This record gives sequence, C-alpha cells and structure tokens, in this order.
Amino acid sequence: MTISVKADAKVQKITDKGVIISFFSYFCTMKNIIAIFAVCLFAVTLSSCEEKDTAAQQLLESIRRDYESGNYDKALLAIDSLRHAYPTAIEERKEALKIHQEASLRKAQGVLALADSALQAVSNEYDKVRATVEKRHREGIATMEELHRMNLLRKERDSLQTVFNVECARIKYIMKRQKADNAASQGR
Repeated sequence: MTISVKADAKVQKITDKGVIISFFSYFCTMKNIIAIFAVCLFAVTLSSCEEKDTAAQQLLESIRRDYESGNYDKALLAIDSLRHAYPTAIEERKEALKIHQEASLRKAQGVLALADSALQAVSNEYDKVRATVEKRHREGIATMEELHRMNLLRKERDSLQTVFNVECARIKYIMKRQKADNAASQGR
C-alpha cells in the first residue's frame, strides 16, 4: 500500500508541473510493473525468435539447393553455420542433420570412386615396374633411379590404399548411423 501512496505523490508532483499522468498511478504497483516488463520481454523475445527462425529456414533452403546441385562441401559448411548460429531452430537442425548425413555419404562415395580408380592405375603401374626392376635387380643391373621409382610407386599405392580404406569405413559408419536413425524415428 505504501508503494501506491508514494506513486500518487510522484504523480501529484508531476501533475503540478503541468504533465498529467493518470495511467501511471494505476500501473504503479510492483506486481503490475513486473507483469508489464514480462509481457514486453516476451514480445521482444518472440519477435526475435521469429526473425531467427525465418533466417534459419532461409539458410536451410540454401543448404538444400547446394546439396541438390552437388555442392556437398558448401552444404556441409552451411550446415555447420546453421548449427552454430541457430541453436534453437530445432526442426531446421533436424532436417539439416539428414542432409548432412546424405551429403557426407555422397562426398565419401565420390572420394572413394576417385581413390579406387587411382589405386587401380597406380597398382597396375607398380606391378609392371616391380616385375621389371626385380628381374634387373636379380641380374645385378638395376639402377638407383629404377629402385627409387619403384619405392615411390609403392608409397603412392599404399597411400591410396589408406584413403580407400578410410572412405570405405566412413561410408559404412554413415550408413550404419542412418539405419539407426531410421529405426529410432520409426520406433516413435
């Protein structure tokens, strides 16, 4: 009760100066001030969430376009941006996760195809050089350059084999993860 008496006194002082504020005296209790502040804060928060959700939806559309056009790296970078910039855009993040898995899978499949073709070519060349160099080595006429070339081809073949194995493992993991996610979503 003392708050409203003080508020009436303030309004009276202000009114004496020529400014009429009758609305202030009605809402001057602490309970009403807190309620008004909460409503204003809620309105501001709601409007900023709508703006963020709209921006998150626009970014998701951009991600879809990049994925559909085969720009998997650009789509994956945009998905990371979405995840960091809009942590509360849950539906957009769920959709982005599906696209992330598909883009990662497609990218890994592309790298695997390149690694496979390069591995076959280098393996064939290594086998031919190795047969020749080993024959010349047994005869004692192999040169240092021939041995060095054979070692470089073996190193290149082994590196490509590692890339091939890693991409195979990545593809298996992504597919296993997709299968688990599908099972979990169907189980709901």
